[in-house]
Amino acid sequence: MSKYFNFLKKALSGEEVDYTKVTIRSAVLLLAIPMMLEMAMESVFALVDLYFVGHLKESGFAIQTVGLTESVLSVMYSIAIGMSMAATAMVARRIGEKNPEQASRSAAQVLLVSFAVTFILSLFGVMYAEEILILMGSKPEAAAYGKDFTRIMMGSSVIIMLLFLINGIFRGAGNAAIAMKSLWIANIANIILCPLLIKGFGPVPAMGLTGAALATTIGRSIGVIYQLYHLLIADTQIRIHSKYFKPDFNIITSVIKIATPGIFQFVIASCSWIFLAQLVATTGGENASAGYQTALRLMMFFMLPAWGLSSAASTLVGQNMGANEMLRAEQSVMKTVKYNVIFMVTVSVVFFFMGDFLAGFFTSETEIRSIATNALHIMAVGFIFYGIGMVMINAFNGAGDTWTPTWVNLCGFWLFQIPLAYLLSKHFELGPKGVFISIPVAEALITIVAFILFKKGKWKMVKV
Repeated sequence: MSKYFNFLKKALSGEEVDYTKVTIRSAVLLLAIPMMLEMAMESVFALVDLYFVGHLKESGFAIQTVGLTESVLSVMYSIAIGMSMAATAMVARRIGEKNPEQASRSAAQVLLVSFAVTFILSLFGVMYAEEILILMGSKPEAAAYGKDFTRIMMGSSVIIMLLFLINGIFRGAGNAAIAMKSLWIANIANIILCPLLIKGFGPVPAMGLTGAALATTIGRSIGVIYQLYHLLIADTQIRIHSKYFKPDFNIITSVIKIATPGIFQFVIASCSWIFLAQLVATTGGENASAGYQTALRLMMFFMLPAWGLSSAASTLVGQNMGANEMLRAEQSVMKTVKYNVIFMVTVSVVFFFMGDFLAGFFTSETEIRSIATNALHIMAVGFIFYGIGMVMINAFNGAGDTWTPTWVNLCGFWLFQIPLAYLLSKHFELGPKGVFISIPVAEALITIVAFILFKKGKWKMVKV
């Protein structure tokens, strides 16, 4: 027990480790433990909001607004994740080459580009919040009720981008503990502020749904302040000086080359989820939409830790390629697959036997709870495929080969999943259930194709 405790302490401490030298098992677990906890904390944001707004008087409108807004924000997340993939790949490669100064310069250039892009999209979201909700399938009265929530959340997109991106920088450097701690700090603030701002306390007025948006934004902002301290001031392996922000077009070109397909990769996936959400809303109505959004939030709560575990593959592939250890890079990926499959099998069992209980924790309305439970049972069928697919995608991205998973996502989501969902829900009149079925079927296909392409090994030839 003492041995395991010391290993866990080492993983959470942020102690610098040469991941190209320690055993593969140790390297995977030292990275995966804080990464899983980091992603678990990211998923808590949505669940905390969902819990408190689910108990508001207008819970149907509130849950739908939170879910639809998160679906739209997923496009912002896609940009942030795409840029963070570029940061992780470039920083990991430079750290593997034992060149931390160049890693820091690369990180600064990624921040520069990302801030400019996200600011413009954030402004658009603030101006057209109500119209966006209606476009997503919300009724006019529901859109009017939730527009302030959406406006605040869209307006905070720059904060969301920084939270994802800076954590991507630290993960690339192998310091996943700082990324984890920033999410813990942000979540503690959100959990404290949510009930205070939603229900009111003392001189603080009750702000309802708007309070949930403010609590989340303030919490994330505190997390970003913690990140910036370690990035700009503290004595860490990645230390950005002000002079590094001077545009370096060679690095910017490399950033754009890696990030652009990476952004498209996740925009493709996110837009497909938006289409599915709209399809559920139009074929099943408000309760079906609320049930589906509840199921998605629960699924993401368990999927994000799996994504964190699979992110270990990204860092290990990048650093080992930088050290010219190609065999070790591939072995690291397969070891990560093993651990992620074990985790996802466990999650599947939980959803099959506790789906109704979990859904009931967030809503007391019978119909919404029933739809959420049904969605959980169907989507859980594909969890093993999700686990393998995540690792494959992160392995490609860590190598800087962001085009391969982009094409896989385009074909899997837009040429297969969306047509299948439309056919099942409308032509065969299965309604929302048809949408639920299309999700694990498409994920299975995507995973099989990604695994075959990974074994072919062209990713080993990518230069960053």
